[in-house]
Amino acid sequence: MTEQYRRRVGTVRPSHLMFTGGVGAIVDLPNFAAMVGGIDDWRYDQIPEWSPIAEPRLLAAVRNAVGGPEVKELRPAPWMPAADNDPSDPSLRIGVPVQPFPQWLRCTRCDTLAGIDSGIYGFENSKARRPDEARFVHTNCGRRNRFAVTTRFLVACINGHLDEFPYVTYVHKGTGCPKVSHPTLKMKDFAGNLGANVNIECTNCGAQRNMREALGRRGEENLPRCRARHPHLGIFEQDGCDVGTKLLVVGASNQWFGSTLSALSVPRTGASALAAMVEQLWPSLEPVTSPDVLKFALTQPTFAPLGKWKPEEIWAAMQAHRSAPPASAHAALTQTDLLTPEWEAFTNRPLPDATTDFTLREAEAIPRRWDWLFSEVIHAERLREVRALTGFTRLDAPDPDDPDLVVRVGLSRDAVPSWVPASEVRGEGLFLRVQPDLVDAWTARLRGTPEEDAHAAAYREFRKNRYSDRITATFDPMRGWPGPRYYLLHTLSHMMIRAIALECGYSAASLTERIYAGDADQARQGILIYTAVPDAEGTLGGLVALGEPDALDRILRRALADAVNCSSDPLCAERAPGPGDDFLHAAVCHVCGFVSETTCERGNRFLDRRFVVPVGRPELALIGSDRLP
Repeated sequence: MTEQYRRRVGTVRPSHLMFTGGVGAIVDLPNFAAMVGGIDDWRYDQIPEWSPIAEPRLLAAVRNAVGGPEVKELRPAPWMPAADNDPSDPSLRIGVPVQPFPQWLRCTRCDTLAGIDSGIYGFENSKARRPDEARFVHTNCGRRNRFAVTTRFLVACINGHLDEFPYVTYVHKGTGCPKVSHPTLKMKDFAGNLGANVNIECTNCGAQRNMREALGRRGEENLPRCRARHPHLGIFEQDGCDVGTKLLVVGASNQWFGSTLSALSVPRTGASALAAMVEQLWPSLEPVTSPDVLKFALTQPTFAPLGKWKPEEIWAAMQAHRSAPPASAHAALTQTDLLTPEWEAFTNRPLPDATTDFTLREAEAIPRRWDWLFSEVIHAERLREVRALTGFTRLDAPDPDDPDLVVRVGLSRDAVPSWVPASEVRGEGLFLRVQPDLVDAWTARLRGTPEEDAHAAAYREFRKNRYSDRITATFDPMRGWPGPRYYLLHTLSHMMIRAIALECGYSAASLTERIYAGDADQARQGILIYTAVPDAEGTLGGLVALGEPDALDRILRRALADAVNCSSDPLCAERAPGPGDDFLHAAVCHVCGFVSETTCERGNRFLDRRFVVPVGRPELALIGSDRLP
């Protein structure tokens, strides 16, 4: 086989690059680990036809998040469909660039520990259609099955830097080997149930040291200062870093946290379907300067969504968009701001004109048993969600309500990139609006209760404990507090999701939520439960069908009955934050209320079923015993 087959080493879904293993993340491949490279190295020049992802509202928010208007595009990952019977298929050479990282390997036969640049390891990837078999081998081992694996230790710092573990200086306690300049090391893993028991040995001088001495706060004293390395960009920061480092294990959940923004493709309130489509495609339409140029442009695949309108109609809509006053331009700056147009699209009447990206239908009726609870039920027959990656953090997850508390690492060598990675998914959903007066009355009834104060105090403790050793300036510990309204709607959403997943045809992990809770100045009372499956174009219809009166009645009765009685009670029912506690959920657990991490928008936080159904003090519940089925 030729070298052209030796480039592809695996595959991931587009959503994986947003939430699990994006730029700067280590992806565990079957035989070694690889780091996703910065966007400077992503190549699109060999892809015949590709176009940016159009979503103006999200692009405006991304510009604010990364700190400048230089961001011009949201781009999908470089990809081409494969021709299964063509061994010279060019798609095999196109994809997201990665590099082996960590670059220290251990031979599984002789335990030799060395870097890839030592020259003793070779790379085997001779099968074009089997990238999963790509692997490193110890060429000088002299034994059969000389398979080499990635070492699993790294060092990171609170500023987002990541580096190789310094095996040579570590085993020699801060110095080099007294016998040779480039010593030969061995790594022996003895396993056991007492934590790490990995021994590093220098075969030249006999020095030995166990990895246990690098663990915990005491172990940080044995680790080097940070070198300000960003391996995904191939650089060391010029200003340096020089803070202490912490031991990381490859595969640890805190080695990478994606910082993302997402938006539904909703038209402006009152806009026609054509105006909404022109707005969405405006980055590509803006250079079109005349009707004649437009007629030629409409032959390109990028403008296929405009095919049902005449060129004259499209040109008129373009002129109207071009002459619109600046006040009509999108000013969405944060994820919270992105929710406002969505809320308006669901709640304003008449509903927006149907498009290929956003089609709503009002339910014919609300179940009579529940018309006191819900004021509106909307069937979202078509939805399009666009997600953008704006950066990532290490060690600590980003706080969407206080982004400056955790250092975010950039995606490119430029301070502000010209584009960011994005993905789009299509699906369906159900929008449920709880009766506003009912929520307002419940909020007033809860105000000042020990339960509300306990949740607020727990949030304060959570913020203090999470950032106590990271913050150099004062900060507001209550910033981002969602309030009891969010707890109520969020818990009700989880109850619905768990019941819906049993009937709609989608797995629970394929569903996700958007909570429209607002605050005292902009109170909202909505829940959107929708599908966000990246490998399904269009919808199955199973979720929308559950919005019909009989089906919705059945779902609600099941959801509330399951919430009232948890098999973990009384332990679950009695769970509540006490003095000094910092957990952000109460009276909810994996049995009765938690959903998968890909489903919940807040990581299974801000939940308490006693706010929805009678658990403990009945007066706290939105739905009293007399209303339960």
